[in-house]
Amino acid sequence: MLVPLKGSWALIFGVSSGMGRATARALADAGCHVIGLHFDLAEGRQRAEEHAGTLRELGVEAHFFNRNVAAKQARAELVPVIRDLTSGVGPRIVLHSVAYGTLTSLLPVRDGQEESPGVSPQQLTMTVEVMGHSLVHWTQDLLRAALLPRGAKVFAMTSAGGNRVLPGYAPVAAAKATLESHVRHLAVELAARGVAVNAIRAGTTITPALRKIPGSEKLIAHCQDINPGGRLTRAEDVAEAIVTLSSSDSPWLTGNVIGVDGAEALVV
Repeated sequence: MLVPLKGSWALIFGVSSGMGRATARALADAGCHVIGLHFDLAEGRQRAEEHAGTLRELGVEAHFFNRNVAAKQARAELVPVIRDLTSGVGPRIVLHSVAYGTLTSLLPVRDGQEESPGVSPQQLTMTVEVMGHSLVHWTQDLLRAALLPRGAKVFAMTSAGGNRVLPGYAPVAAAKATLESHVRHLAVELAARGVAVNAIRAGTTITPALRKIPGSEKLIAHCQDINPGGRLTRAEDVAEAIVTLSSSDSPWLTGNVIGVDGAEALVV
């Protein structure tokens, strides 16, 4: 059964750019209030606040917090805030769209006169913690606070890089593989509570995070050429899919990696 999203709440990690930003807008268009986390310096913080203001103009509440999503202190501080804002009900939609990690190789690589030392233990641990494990930590704390209601939808943004080899992407690839594993286990453990958990695998989408990947221009050109739909994926495509999936009251679609890519992954 389809249910209206108007008046419900969404919790979005990575709300200030890319998929998180577009999804916040699409959910607000559907009448959903938004609680967002982002981790930005001064200029990015200003853009995030402007984005929140744009959402409020649509007639919904929008509360953004500039916090490290992986920090225990952020969860301790914000879970009570989420309880108060949602009147103790909790968010109907949770989106984990976090792109903060180290882009490098696992091993030393020489490029001309420059040599990359390879990933350090600290970089690898940080990347997997922020982009992978933080989903589990937040889910645990929301559950303890009784803020994951029956019918809630949890989404995690993954990528084709989680099971492919892209130059300079190794730590993030490990985080994405970890994230997908967490999605499967969370889906099973939350099934009896009526909470669905899925990963969204977007096609190649031009976002600030993509631009940071070494060789991204070559990747963009290649995927533009081979995508059966004749174009790259847009953040709005992903946002529309999340809104559509969130409108279902059924918890039966769960534990999946759902491609939103115009069939790009089938021909890469």
